[in-house]
Amino acid sequence: MNDDVKGEVARGARALVVYPQMRSRDARGHGLDPAARVEEARGLALAIGLVVADALVVPVREPRAGTLFGEGQIENIAVACTMGEAELVVVDGSLTAIQQRNLEEKLKRKVIDRTGLILEIFGERAATAEGRLQVELAHLDYQAGRLVRSWTHLERQRGGFGFLGGPGETQIEADRRMIRDRMARIRRELEQVRRTRGLHRDRREKAPWPIVALVGYTNAGKSTLFNRLTGAGVFAQDLLFATLDPTMRAIRLPGVEKAILSDTVGFISDLPTQLVAAFRATLEEVTAADVIVHVRDIANPDTDAQKRQVLDVLADLGVLPDATEDVAPEDPSEAIPIVEVWNKWDLLGLAHAEHLREAIAHRPDETIVPVSAITGDGCDDLLATLGEMLTRDSAVYSFVLPAADGQRLAFLHARGEVLSEDDAGEGADGPQLRLTVRLSPRELGRYGAL
Repeated sequence: MNDDVKGEVARGARALVVYPQMRSRDARGHGLDPAARVEEARGLALAIGLVVADALVVPVREPRAGTLFGEGQIENIAVACTMGEAELVVVDGSLTAIQQRNLEEKLKRKVIDRTGLILEIFGERAATAEGRLQVELAHLDYQAGRLVRSWTHLERQRGGFGFLGGPGETQIEADRRMIRDRMARIRRELEQVRRTRGLHRDRREKAPWPIVALVGYTNAGKSTLFNRLTGAGVFAQDLLFATLDPTMRAIRLPGVEKAILSDTVGFISDLPTQLVAAFRATLEEVTAADVIVHVRDIANPDTDAQKRQVLDVLADLGVLPDATEDVAPEDPSEAIPIVEVWNKWDLLGLAHAEHLREAIAHRPDETIVPVSAITGDGCDDLLATLGEMLTRDSAVYSFVLPAADGQRLAFLHARGEVLSEDDAGEGADGPQLRLTVRLSPRELGRYGAL
């Protein structure tokens, strides 16, 4: 990744966070509450090691093409920077290259927008080779449109090669070409990663283990819950985007000998478009799940808006029908069941907790489990719920198999509930076993494909 880009945000720098409150956005009722959005922006800044000197909400009625903010608002931001001794301004929104350059000139300070800040976090946290490739691709895509502000030598022209003639290409054209070439190489490498991931997913489809995927808004407590259920040591901290690379562990569930629990990257409002595309391969793990566990921070005042953001992403992945369209799934039996985990229950007051329990009782069509990943309360109920969901609609079948057919025997023991197993005498393939097994329609179909 380009060192200039990675070095844009210095850990420990004092920053002023500015949230441009767009009137048109508020009129449509989209996104988080301004106070919640500012708090989230603070969290993003803290996640990259910045010291937040202050945070402002700046109403923007008509965005200025050159600066986003009006002159008076820019003066107020400059005063706030001086008072807070801020050397960096974080604009919690999207800035064009021109807006970013002009704001830096007027404020005499480094300016970074939401996309750049999230890219910095992802660049620091990505641990696997795939994650680093995805972050570099997103960063190059972001930087390609900002060459005008990043370099001072871009108006120079390079001499043409002897066999080409002509004045040659400008430096900016050469730099853009280098970025395009590097992005093309990364995309080829990521495509190979996707093919490998697809092969692994195909093998898991054939393997006798169902998959449970944890999804949710960033900092909802997915990794803490993952550690609680599996005993794993996945990095879990009160930081946005604590998890960037998918992690999988085996767990036991009631009625299911073995299942695979997958922890995924957290979702967030207004995720940069570069990252949505770059991390699609990571999120594709969700589409292969047998059950999706949507972990919600139920103690967060903006939990409902966060839920909408997560469901929108799931709809983009094709896991759910688009919420904006009145379209039902073609085959409801193929829809991936979802259980909502209302996490951080330990942070609720008694009255609030009782109110939410009443709300759960009035939503019988949804599967909701209150838990505290920190204390472990409710986790046994969650495991029982997952076991029930994976064995729902099961029927009892009888199978006669050669005792040497280890693959099918392992599948039935792992994916089904073996009620009995008896000697069935000799067959053409040697000793036979008769098994009575409870299987779901989906597992019966997988068994037939073995």
